[in-house]
Amino acid sequence: MKKLITFSLLTLVLGTSAMPTTSPAASESSPTVLITGANRGLGLEFARQYEEAGWQVIGTARKPDAATDLKNLGVTVMQLDVTDGDSVAQLAKDLDGRPIDMLINNAGILPSQNTLTETEVDTVAWILDVNTLGPLRVTQALLPNLGAGDRKTIINITSGLGSIAQNQSGRFYGYRESKAALNMFSRTLAAELGGDGFIVVAMDPGWVQTDMGGPNATLTPEQSISGIRSVIDSLTVEDTGTYRRYNGATVPW
Repeated sequence: MKKLITFSLLTLVLGTSAMPTTSPAASESSPTVLITGANRGLGLEFARQYEEAGWQVIGTARKPDAATDLKNLGVTVMQLDVTDGDSVAQLAKDLDGRPIDMLINNAGILPSQNTLTETEVDTVAWILDVNTLGPLRVTQALLPNLGAGDRKTIINITSGLGSIAQNQSGRFYGYRESKAALNMFSRTLAAELGGDGFIVVAMDPGWVQTDMGGPNATLTPEQSISGIRSVIDSLTVEDTGTYRRYNGATVPW
C-alpha cells in the first residue's frame, strides 16, 4: 500500500511520463517483422512502434555494435549489409527458417541531389545497389521465411520521387531511378506471388525529418510511421501491387 501511494504521488509530481509503459509484450505467438536499415531514421521508428505494439521485431544494421538506439529498444538486432550477398545469405542462415510475417525493406541512401553534369556514374551505381538490388537480394533470400509466416507481407519503402508521372523538377539522379525500379520490382513481385496470398506494396513515407529528409521536412518520423502502420493494417490481398503514400493515398506510377 505504501509503494502504491508513493508511486501515485510521484505520478502527480512528474506527470504521466513517469508511468511505466503499458505496451503489450511480445510472445512466441506475436507476429514477427524484420526491418532493414533499422539503426536510425524511419527504420528505427518502425522498430520502436512495432515493439511497443507487441510484435517480435528483428532490426538489421550494417554495424550492430554501433546501433545503440536500436539495441536499447530491446529488439533482436542482426547484422546485414544489403549490398553484400554473403551478408544476406548469412542472415537467412541465422534465421534458420524462422517464420517472418512482414518484411520492411527500408534500407536506402540519398547521397546527393545533383544536376546531370554534377552526377557521378559510380555514385548512381551505388545508389541502385542499395535501393533497388538490396531489397531484391533480401526478399529473395527470405522468401521461404515469409512463405512460412501468417501475414506474407512485403513493404518496400520507396519515395514520391520514384513516380515518373510526378517528376517535374529534375535532379535527384540515381535516387529517382532507384526508386522507380523498386516500384517495378514491387509490382512484378506482387504479380508473381499474389496467387500465394502475398501482399506486396511500394510505400512512400512522405517527406520526413530524418538525416535523409532534412530538418525542413513536413513530417516527423512518428507521424510518417504511424500513418504507414495504419495503411498496412488495412491492406488486403486486393491491395497487392499498389503504390501508396503514408496517408493511404494512391501514388501515380
